[in-house]
Amino acid sequence: MTTTNTRPWVPWRFLLAAGLIVSASVVSAAAGRTAQAPAVNADAAAIADFLKRVEAYAALRQKVDGTLKEPARDGRPEAFADHEIEFARLMQKERPYAKAGDVFTKPMRNIIRRLLAGVFRGPAGREIKKSILDEETRHLTFKVNAQYPEGAPLSTMPLQILQGLPKLPEGLEYRFIGERMILLDSHARLIIDVIDRVFP
Repeated sequence: MTTTNTRPWVPWRFLLAAGLIVSASVVSAAAGRTAQAPAVNADAAAIADFLKRVEAYAALRQKVDGTLKEPARDGRPEAFADHEIEFARLMQKERPYAKAGDVFTKPMRNIIRRLLAGVFRGPAGREIKKSILDEETRHLTFKVNAQYPEGAPLSTMPLQILQGLPKLPEGLEYRFIGERMILLDSHARLIIDVIDRVFP
């Protein structure tokens, strides 16, 4: 079951959750602000770049979907499956060289790993991690720009994690496959990108 984060996403809130802004009792407040500024600026730039890449995919998705005729709602159930398959095929054709890191750049991967490390160190961290790894997904095989394995379950996304991640356009989702995080196009069931070894 997907957990939806309905709160508006705020970049500073994400940076706080990722552990990028910390208090320092052994230095003055002014010195602390000076030391934190470069890291905060770099991470804000990485998040902005990530969102730009996500929006570019969403725009391509909308363009491709606009070329397909929507199946009749009172038609054959198979028509919806056929539409999904054709949509996925066209998206794959538009991104023939898609690979890991196209959307989750290295700076963004590092930010997400720090976010998860902070969540897992929290009071409910062990239970949250267990809830993810208990899903029947850890042994799934997949690749970027391929469809999510047919019939495989989708992982639960704990609210504590979703609250810290940048909000995605409709139809795109964060999911876990074992210790990997993927960016999923839920309409085409396409794996857009992946972060390996995302857990600390």
